[in-house]
Amino acid sequence: MPEAPKNSYPSDYSLDEMNKKKLEFIENVTSNPDEVQKKVLSEILLRNAHVEYLQRNGLNGHTDRESFKKTMPVITYEDIQADINRIANGDTSPILCSKPISEFLTSSGTSGGERKLMPTIEEELERRSLLYSLLMPVMSQFIPGLDKGKGMYFLFIKSEAKTPGGLVARPVLTSYYKSCHFKERPYDPYTNYTSPNETILCPDSYQSMYSQLLCGLCQNKEVLRVGAVFASGFIRAIRFLEKHWPLVVKDIRTGTIDSQITDPSVRDAVMKILKPNPKLAGFIENECRKDCWQGIITRLWPNTKYVDVIVTGTMSQYIPILDYYSNGLPLVCTMYASSECYFGVNLNPLCKPSEVSYTLVPTMAYFEFLPVHRNNGVANSISMPKSLNEKERQELVDLVDVKLGQEYELVVTTYAGLYRYRVGDVLRVAGFKNKAPQFNFICRKNVVLSIDSDKTDEVELQNAVKNAVNHLVPFDAAVSEYTSYADTTTVPGHYVLYWELSLNGTTPIPPSVFEDCCLTIEESLNSVYRQGRVCDKSIGPLEIKIVEPGTFDKLMDYAISLGASINQYKTPRCVKFAPIIELLNSRVVSNYFSPKCPKWVAGHKQWSSNNNKATTRIEEMNGKAQTV
Repeated sequence: MPEAPKNSYPSDYSLDEMNKKKLEFIENVTSNPDEVQKKVLSEILLRNAHVEYLQRNGLNGHTDRESFKKTMPVITYEDIQADINRIANGDTSPILCSKPISEFLTSSGTSGGERKLMPTIEEELERRSLLYSLLMPVMSQFIPGLDKGKGMYFLFIKSEAKTPGGLVARPVLTSYYKSCHFKERPYDPYTNYTSPNETILCPDSYQSMYSQLLCGLCQNKEVLRVGAVFASGFIRAIRFLEKHWPLVVKDIRTGTIDSQITDPSVRDAVMKILKPNPKLAGFIENECRKDCWQGIITRLWPNTKYVDVIVTGTMSQYIPILDYYSNGLPLVCTMYASSECYFGVNLNPLCKPSEVSYTLVPTMAYFEFLPVHRNNGVANSISMPKSLNEKERQELVDLVDVKLGQEYELVVTTYAGLYRYRVGDVLRVAGFKNKAPQFNFICRKNVVLSIDSDKTDEVELQNAVKNAVNHLVPFDAAVSEYTSYADTTTVPGHYVLYWELSLNGTTPIPPSVFEDCCLTIEESLNSVYRQGRVCDKSIGPLEIKIVEPGTFDKLMDYAISLGASINQYKTPRCVKFAPIIELLNSRVVSNYFSPKCPKWVAGHKQWSSNNNKATTRIEEMNGKAQTV
């Protein structure tokens, strides 16, 4: 197996030599990916030969690919949830992995309304760091000189909890930012950010955002690239600036920090950067006072070469507003990763967002691919059974055996104890780098609504609506049809539900009843959604729009006019097509918003009795939270 390049080099190494080593690594692993994959699988199975899960499934110490495929089932989270719970509750025996589980990474996909807990081990931080280290050498082939300035990235940590057994459970990026790999990283011109670590690690979202923006503006001429993890997060930062720029200008003019920034470590870190600069303050004030904010990124940070954000999948809905704010700067998606595993990199980062493809790095995990079959060719209608029969299991193919243009569901076997695990991502083969395939990210399986890191599927939405309509029963009313829409024209974005009512009673329904319906839906949605509403402030209040009777008949007529079959038509539970949204909005007779935030606390519901102190603290923080 090609040796992974070191993430730090002797001081006498030049940047060009470091870049060359990283690019050579990519060439090596993509030139012989099948051999690399065989060795990865063998290594995983050899080191974990005696773990309970492999023994239970009868692998009996075999490390070859043929035995593995014949013996091991293809699974979803529910298949290993009991094992996960044992580990979470303190069982330290080798259940899934021979190495100790160091923490759980909380997936934004949900199980029973709770975040999924993905086991990880200490060495996985090395693999994640390796993938990060490949990004800038690739980027520098297209835009030279990025080592001569800084990156302005809006990076944040999220809340974490402890399982009853004492393991930390937190999002993967929070884990990385809090690790020594990030906090104690050696000097690297490519990880030279405008935001001090203290501002990134500040748990208060307002203070973190404000201080990162302040530092980014103080160093505006040095900024060569800007970004965040998701497009939604970057837009939130720009909208935050629209609201708070007078305070930022005052701080830059006087060299002081606003009194709302109370975290001592943040204040100390910012004061090392902030100096009185009336000229810069005047420039920022002049730009921000203008009615039009088109191109504000290139106006305030004039040397910016590109915007580094994820705009694939559901994040593509933010492309127009990013183009507006950036004056059409390249939107760059650099890598593909999840809580389960880090996967690959974009080797053509300046391509159009619609053409982004990722090359899976074959040393990260063992990859398999389950062919996806569309139902009657209808977009977003994907047939992927929850459990697979023998024939479907045999359909799985290896990394080098995928076919150009075919769609697949990604299945991974990781060093940290996931075996033939269905990630839930749908990918399409777009091309090849040497012998390694490159994939377009198509969608997340079953997801119908998403604003930020939330993912709501059709079944969950259906159950939430079912709970809400109970409020209409005393008025002899019901919801005859509904659909939904992720509205990102507001910041933060929010869910919109269109309801057509069946009214049999004569008593008018008060607005407060519909507001209660909004809140009930939010209370019924998963913990990732509720965290976005309560703690992260990345999702706005849910809205219900009541439409005229006959609206959904009009919707069907429109779909049929576009070629849909009247026999096979069913009301879409989520809409994205602009003309359909315009049709629905043209028939709205009233609208209502959720009157308050739903309940949310860190950790799973079953841990709450063990986390009373933490819960109290979180509720106190939520009470004091300010909108970002």
